Amino acid sequence: MTSRDWAKYTLAASIGTFLCAPAHPDTDLSFLSHTFVTVANKNEFVRDGARYAYLGTNFWYGMNLGSTGPGGDRERLIRELDRLQALGITNLRILAGSEGPDTEPWRIVPSLQKDPGVYDEDLLVGLDFLISEMGKRGQTAVVILNNFWNWSGGMSQYLRWAGADPIPYPPPAKGGSWITFQNYTTKFYSNDAAMGMFRNFVQMIVTRTNSVTGIPYANDPTIMSWELANEPRGFGNTDKFNKWIDQTSKLIKSLDPNHLVTTGCEGTVFGAGLDFVRNHSYKGIDYATAHVWVQNWGYFDPTDAANTYPGAVSFMQDYVQTQINDAKKLKKPVVLEEFGLARDMNSYSPADPTTYRDQYYGEVFSDVYQHMSVNAPIAGVNFWAWGGEAAPSLPLGAWWKPGDAFLGDPPHEHQGWYSIFAGDTSTLGVIDSYAAKMSALK
Repeated sequence: MTSRDWAKYTLAASIGTFLCAPAHPDTDLSFLSHTFVTVANKNEFVRDGARYAYLGTNFWYGMNLGSTGPGGDRERLIRELDRLQALGITNLRILAGSEGPDTEPWRIVPSLQKDPGVYDEDLLVGLDFLISEMGKRGQTAVVILNNFWNWSGGMSQYLRWAGADPIPYPPPAKGGSWITFQNYTTKFYSNDAAMGMFRNFVQMIVTRTNSVTGIPYANDPTIMSWELANEPRGFGNTDKFNKWIDQTSKLIKSLDPNHLVTTGCEGTVFGAGLDFVRNHSYKGIDYATAHVWVQNWGYFDPTDAANTYPGAVSFMQDYVQTQINDAKKLKKPVVLEEFGLARDMNSYSPADPTTYRDQYYGEVFSDVYQHMSVNAPIAGVNFWAWGGEAAPSLPLGAWWKPGDAFLGDPPHEHQGWYSIFAGDTSTLGVIDSYAAKMSALK
């Protein structure tokens, strides 16, 4: 059976399941005509019997907007999804796990999991609402289940719950060290109690039934894939890290054989305990991921843009090519699911220009599109991140605090740094143009 035949088969099977589900009578279920996204020809995605090449974004806070509790704003969520749909953005990378307590610094609040196994029902329903609204618009979701970094709790919080020493927070904590934090967090892969708590969460989410549509998540084609974590790293614990990838992907597949599974890894990052081929070699991993951050990694300086920009573009292109070469070895596609650039002169204000950002977005999209057009194993690209109609609070560049609007920048980063706003007309023009090109690929 070919991949496209399998897509047709899964459509027939899934519709049979959906018809048995207790869908709400006023719910639009037209999205049920879609099939699950699958991998075809070892280098592309297929949906509804056709190639699914996409330009997407990161929209990690969508679950929080969908809540009817604190921080929720469903009217804004609907407006943002409508904007993204109008731009031709068909894939959103969303966060489905955040851990408390809400008193910890630089965290998304409210959190979904207050204590081990204790969940905020408003946020779970917010996730249901987000997925249901995406389904109405024909969009698909990459659903992130954990986080290596502390801004949503993640692995370090699971460790703390399991009795580990207090979390050694990285910057912006006073005296914080990224090295110390990573050494702490990679102990997660060796801590049976911490991993057990995470497995319980995975089972809860993956087997959940959407309260808005009545459709089990495992049977919903709006979900494209489950992602183990945001930017998991092996650092000094690589063997246990890779064992965790293997075991967690097997667990998800045992609970939900319909959806793709991926890692959320950054690709080939020196010194991070990552090995692109090994990390994505496991049977339960269907496609690879890569992130490229020319500014964070020191290749681009927005205050010296004229001199550093050319080298940053060259590095990005070489980096993408390296991931593609490794994807060929794996015989699996790769998605470039994170990249971004600051506004001119590193400004955080939506009023300031985006000259180099626009150029860079065009360079990234063009590079990915050219590879896609010759059937290289790169299947999609997501920019970081959608800020939409929100704006940073004053003073500009301040860190997020409860009560502020959600932007694309996580709480531990200066608000407005990498966010793409609804008023960034020139950037949106670049996005719209390439979204159309990619979706037209056959």
